[in-house]
Amino acid sequence: MKILVAISNVPDTTAKIQFNDGNTQFNNAGVTFIINPYDEWYALVRALELKEANLAQQITLIHVGLIDSEPTIRKGLALGADDAVRIDSAEPDAFYVAEQIANYAKSNNYDLILVGKETINYNGSSVGGIIAGVLDLPFVSLATKLEINSNKATIEHVIDGGSQIVECELPLVISCAKGMAEQRIPNMRGIMAARTKPLTVISSTNHNNLTSITSYVLNAGRTSCKLMNEDDLDDLVKLLHTEAKVI
Repeated sequence: MKILVAISNVPDTTAKIQFNDGNTQFNNAGVTFIINPYDEWYALVRALELKEANLAQQITLIHVGLIDSEPTIRKGLALGADDAVRIDSAEPDAFYVAEQIANYAKSNNYDLILVGKETINYNGSSVGGIIAGVLDLPFVSLATKLEINSNKATIEHVIDGGSQIVECELPLVISCAKGMAEQRIPNMRGIMAARTKPLTVISSTNHNNLTSITSYVLNAGRTSCKLMNEDDLDDLVKLLHTEAKVI
């Protein structure tokens, strides 16, 4: 079984977010970038577990991004992926990223494509579904458990009000959520091996951008709060009518 794991290059959660050019460009000066945690902790680590159980023979990372994202890709290789592909392009929108990944996957016959449930910078949660749509493959979102038996996958995933267990034949696309696997830290042997693992750079395919960024707006941040005595219900109702804001 060949597994393709899509990873995204995102700002560390402790980064101070700023914008340039009239709030139309993200300012990445001094920002540390990491593998998107949902891609790393759940999608990639579950793929590694399947390989360790002799259920997969090849794990390939794929990323749409520029050369400055290669340290992030190398970390994924240090964790245990066999090789990586970087599609040399910026990331204008989720559809573009998904289509580039799908176009690469079309000609490489992957049995399983894993992505994180969303990225922590945009929280769009759409790339996995779009990849499946372009490839005309089954898609299971928010998966928390995955077992493979021969050519069949058994998946538990989150639905409104609970969870559901489904069975799908390979190939398919899965977005991975908490519960799928546990975070790993690369060891020294993996870090050294990652330096020589294949990282292939390919050109992007032709595509017309469907969206454009007009501007970014920072969150307002934390505001002051009022503490109410549990017996002051009348005052609480009054404040909810006069001062509470719906976000």
